[in-house]
Amino acid sequence: MQTIDETRLENDLAYRFEYLAGFMGFSEADIAAIHDSAAYLAPVVPSLVDAVYDKLFQYDATWRHFVPRQHGYEGSVVEDVESLQMSDEVIQFRKQHLGRYLTTLVSKPYDAKMVGYLDFVGAMHTPGTGSQKIDVPLVQMNALMGFVADALVATILGLGLEPEVQERTLRAFNKLLWLQNDLINRHYAKQATLESAVST
Repeated sequence: MQTIDETRLENDLAYRFEYLAGFMGFSEADIAAIHDSAAYLAPVVPSLVDAVYDKLFQYDATWRHFVPRQHGYEGSVVEDVESLQMSDEVIQFRKQHLGRYLTTLVSKPYDAKMVGYLDFVGAMHTPGTGSQKIDVPLVQMNALMGFVADALVATILGLGLEPEVQERTLRAFNKLLWLQNDLINRHYAKQATLESAVST
């Protein structure tokens, strides 16, 4: 039986990721499967991104978060959610970010830099790290991650891969997305703790 420092899990990102990866069985073989998928997933990244933003556009609860100025965005902004269109510059800016994220998953080494990047993806959707005006509720992040996971599964199932390759790829991405989801949720837990401390 391994002894886990549970306090360290909350304060040491590398330790947390190592624990989660070990518990889930996210291995070098999984990373290889993800990297091997680059050749057939990279060309469909634009269509995956479009599908995600088409879904986000269907709900005011998700679309409204693109109205405030985005972190790193210097272009023009609109005044309200009703005025924000898919063709607007800020949406193109955000779509590029999602495209780079998906490309990074299938092309970069899973080292300390990658773990930090995955963690930043979670942090940037809370006021503590991204724009102070952007505070995406956890329910919306969970909805988004669920949609992305399903879209990715559907894409992989539609590639006509050999059964063993398909299974290996699906299982690898399933583990990766659960890892990413934890690195999103942990920042919401931190935010809730900070807000609780301020209110008492």
